[in-house]
Amino acid sequence: MNIPRTHHLHRVRLLLREFPVVALLGARQVGKSTLARQLVASRRSPATWFDLENPADLARLADPGLELRPLRGLVVLDEIQRLPEVFPLLRVLADRPRTPARFLVLGSASPDLLRQSSETLAGRIAFHELDGFGLQEVGDPERLWLRGGFPLSYLARSAPASRRWRDGFIRTFLTRDVPELGSQVPPPALRRFWTRYAQQQHPESDGEYPHGRVA
Repeated sequence: MNIPRTHHLHRVRLLLREFPVVALLGARQVGKSTLARQLVASRRSPATWFDLENPADLARLADPGLELRPLRGLVVLDEIQRLPEVFPLLRVLADRPRTPARFLVLGSASPDLLRQSSETLAGRIAFHELDGFGLQEVGDPERLWLRGGFPLSYLARSAPASRRWRDGFIRTFLTRDVPELGSQVPPPALRRFWTRYAQQQHPESDGEYPHGRVA
């Protein structure tokens, strides 16, 4: 099952025509890479893709200038927060005459990433934030309410499978992603807080995020 995200696709395509660098931001597993692949597949010319969580791709960018300067067309840098030092180089590449390459950078909407990219690439970068599925995209309010908008949760084969996915996602989010955003709250304490908050929103539940929401 594949749910087209036409609005987001059109918006990113438009921004890439107007800006040399476009940042597609959103939570982990919200569908950024999937949307970028759909964009690449819709283009006539090929694109160059770097997954910065892939050690081989990260090694290719040990000297970013040497690797990126010769490229033409669309260049996708996935998980850009893994290589923040590339932003000053992107400014230089964005200012070249006739813009031989345009850059689509994908990453979490962390404060550090937003601050560094906006300061370094002011006037050269556009931002588009990707959320989970909305009602206008899926048309099933009950399922969206019970499973939440994360694609792998919403599209899971069964309700128990969706619940297992959310449990794993929440565990990773609390132990890995939240500390990377600068939080000093221990993951067990933060989980207890979220559980109590969920119980307040839906008192008859067991407090374990009954509707697939993580924030």
